[in-house]
Amino acid sequence: MDEVKIGEILLPGDRSEQESKAQKVRRRFWPTLKRAVRQVPFSRDLVAAYYCAMDPATPLRTRGILLGALAYFVMPFDVLPDVLAMVGFSDDIAVLTAAFAAISGQIKEEHYGKADTALSEEGLPA
Repeated sequence: MDEVKIGEILLPGDRSEQESKAQKVRRRFWPTLKRAVRQVPFSRDLVAAYYCAMDPATPLRTRGILLGALAYFVMPFDVLPDVLAMVGFSDDIAVLTAAFAAISGQIKEEHYGKADTALSEEGLPA
């Protein structure tokens, strides 16, 4: 996956674009995570990113970057089909890793607390 493609995915966008992405992410995040949890090596960070993106106190740019990455993660059509064992989520992981680097330090401890609670309630590994 080349840098230009990742850069395009992670564009923060305006409020209306962010709200559209937020709706998709809210609807598809948990089912996608449950399918991917064994292939995504940082599920706790991923869930914390979800809570950070949904937090109205999160800065607009950070929220936009996270929503772009999370929307890519939950989309049913992407570069590598997610059903391919061992490689299906590798493009998603690349996008999420780039997003985490771009928003370094913006995910708060409260988002991690919510992630820990949610993962525990869902019976998923952290």
